[in-house]
Parts: sequence; C-alpha cells; structure tokens
Amino acid sequence: MRAMICWCSIVFALVPTLGAQGQERPLNVLLIMIDDLGWADLHCQGNQGLETPNIDRLARQGVRFTDAYAAAPVCSPVRAALLTGKSPARLHITNHLPHQPRFTPKDAVLDPAPMLDHLPLEHVTIAERLRPRGYATGFFGKWHLCGSGRGELGRGLAAYHPEKQGFDVNVGGCALGGPPTFWDPYRIHQIPSRKKGEYLPDRLADEANAFITKNAARPFLLCLWNYTVHWPMEAPKDLVEKYESRVGPGIRDARYAGMIEAMDRSIGRVLGKLDELKIADRTLVIFTSDNGGYSGVADNRPLREGKGYLYEGGIRVPLIIRGPGVKPGRTDATPVITMDLVPTLSEAAGVTIDDAEIEGVSLWPRLRDTAPLAPRALHWHYPAYAWHKSNRLGGAIREGDLKLIERYDDGSLELYDVARDLSETTNLARRRPEDAARLRNSLRSWLKETNAAMPVRR
Repeated sequence: MRAMICWCSIVFALVPTLGAQGQERPLNVLLIMIDDLGWADLHCQGNQGLETPNIDRLARQGVRFTDAYAAAPVCSPVRAALLTGKSPARLHITNHLPHQPRFTPKDAVLDPAPMLDHLPLEHVTIAERLRPRGYATGFFGKWHLCGSGRGELGRGLAAYHPEKQGFDVNVGGCALGGPPTFWDPYRIHQIPSRKKGEYLPDRLADEANAFITKNAARPFLLCLWNYTVHWPMEAPKDLVEKYESRVGPGIRDARYAGMIEAMDRSIGRVLGKLDELKIADRTLVIFTSDNGGYSGVADNRPLREGKGYLYEGGIRVPLIIRGPGVKPGRTDATPVITMDLVPTLSEAAGVTIDDAEIEGVSLWPRLRDTAPLAPRALHWHYPAYAWHKSNRLGGAIREGDLKLIERYDDGSLELYDVARDLSETTNLARRRPEDAARLRNSLRSWLKETNAAMPVRR
C-alpha cells in the first residue's frame, strides 16, 4: 500500500485578509476539475513514481482532504452536482450523458433508472450565484451536460451550454465527454484551431490565463475543467518516453503518466499567472477530480475498482484547497463530497444561499479555523450501467468510518470499515447486522427524500 503522505514542508502561508461575508472585495475563485484523475494519481497522494510538483506545492500551501468523494462514479452527475450543490439523485442526472442502451448487459435483471439528458436551466449554478456579486465568470474545458455528443463538434443541446448557465465566457464546453484528440485541430466546440500539434491542456491554460489577465482588477470565477486525463491516451512524446521505464506498481500506462505530468505543467502555468499578477493572496484555489481513475490505464490501488463503481476506487478523489486564511500544510480526514463546494464557495464569496435542496455543507469554517463539521452521512445513487457493463446498480452511504453498499437487483448488502479496510476486502454485513440495517434504512430514506428515480425490473 502506498503511503498517503505529502513529503514536503510548508513554504508559504496565505494571509487571512479576505474571504468572509462582509468583505470589501470578494475572493477570486479558481475551480480546477480534472477528468478521470484517480485518488492515487498524484505524487502528494502517495504515488512516488509520478512527478506532479505544481499540485504538490498547492497541497503544501493549502489543505489536502484524504477522504474526499465525488458525488457519483462517473462524470456528468458529478459536474451537475458541482455546479448546483445538489445530488445527482435529486437532479435526476445519474450517469454519463447521454443514456446509451448498449451499456445494459443482455442478461441484466434491471433496466437503468430514467434520467435527464441535460442540466435544466431552472437550477441555479455557482456562476449564477456569484455573477450578481460582480464576478466575471469563465468556463474552460469539459462540460458534458447538454445532451448528445453526436453531430458537428459535439454541440448537443446548445440551449444548455455554459453560456446559458451563468458563464460570460465558454471555451470548449459542449456535449462531448472526451476530446476527439488532444492535438490541434481539436474538433471541439468553441476551440478554433490555433497551431497544429498544440496540446489541449496547454491551450486551455493559455485561454484561462488570458481570462485572468483581463479580469485581474475584479473578482472572477474561473472553472478550468480540463478534458485531460480522459481517453484518448495522448501525451507529449518526451513525457511518454520518460515514463516508459517506470511502468509497474503505481504506473500502468506510460501515456497516462505522461498526461498527468503534462496536466501538472499546465496547472502550474495558471497558478504562476496568479503569482505574476500578484493576486494569489486573494484567490481561492480548489483542485479535484470528477471521479476515480479509469482502471484500463490507472493503478487505483490501494482502492478497490475504479471509475464506474461504487467502491472507493470509483468515488474517492483528490481534493486540495488553498486560499486566504486557509491554514496550510495540513491533511484532513473529514469525509467531504462534491456538493460541499457550492456552499463553501458561496460563503467565501459572501453570498447567502437559501435553497433547501442543496445537500452540501460549507467547509469554509473548517478551512480557516479547523472547526469540526457536524456528523453526517454521505450518499450515492448509481442506478445505471457504466460503459464496461460490469457494475451492479446500487446505492451507497458512508457514516463515520462505515460504508454500506446496497445492490438494487437483489437487495444484498456490503458493509466496510473504510478507515481500517481501505481496500474494502472484508464485508462486515453479516457480522454487524444492526449497523447494516441502520445504514440501509438511512440510505432508503434519503432516496425517498430526494425523489430518486429507481431502476425498473425487466
């Protein structure tokens, strides 16, 4: 098992001069979400074979949450949850878009639950919450929340693109779940060709830096939701060659490792722009992933399985937060989830939320004062088949150190103590039937409260 230790010392601390309600100028927000980056896919997360110096530095300067979770084991539901603060179950977006009947196994006893093929405009996004506060809002990268990716440049349902959901600028956000290629010409909506052979993470870093430069004198929300490290596996040649000799435990594919380091380089350029413009000390930076690593290329160990599964490998993700007043150089084992980021960003920006359907809690007090969060349960609802067709439809709940998975096809239960059994090797459901029954009932109550759509027996 690889150690979960970031071997670095604290080199600077951001001063707590901004970032609460009533502040004179709201904080800038840089919200970075990487696509398919696994929990163990950073050097500071314990992967000694990978080089991610810029993200490691970000971790030294902020807080690294070791028990952070995506709201679902696949991308579209998590993106919707991060924009709205509402769970995929409540939003009725529970699988990657669009629904594809070919993912349902021929011998399945359940059909997946019905779901929407877009994020309805009635839901208020974090961009729409911050823009009235005077924020410039920019979206750069993968959206995947507007229907079918088929057709020219993956435009899908253009009425649900980022520019219709509170963003002033949209570079690359469309229906595509992955890029046709990471090399220019990209064939992606709103990313015109600039220089043949240019690498997409570098292009998006340039676009993000131009947005930062233009809006440096005002508060901004910059969502940099990179298409990388999603398939296709394409990385700069020098990085692929660098990692070919390192393939082994922790690195399954040299191309994937190269993509991770190239991603780190591009993020470093954006963080460098904040330093250059002398606005890092008034910018809240959040770095995370939309789900666990794709097992075809990622080594998710010590976690079980990967993207598309309710096991830890599918839903546990990196989360690093740096900002003014955030106590640096810490790791935090508090279980947190995607929906927490909307109330966190809102409180940091001085925006009041009165939407009872938001299921996250603000992490802002814990980030600044290390105040403990009130005990709560985290929930998941994945009533759909992933592309690999090998997952079982189900829901999950984590409360304290215990995590329960209920399978919808036969009602079977799996109970794990994820603090002691990170790899989920020992099912405790029969040994601890009272805990299993209690968590099952809590999960079912949550499904009912959120009006979750359930799978249908064939």
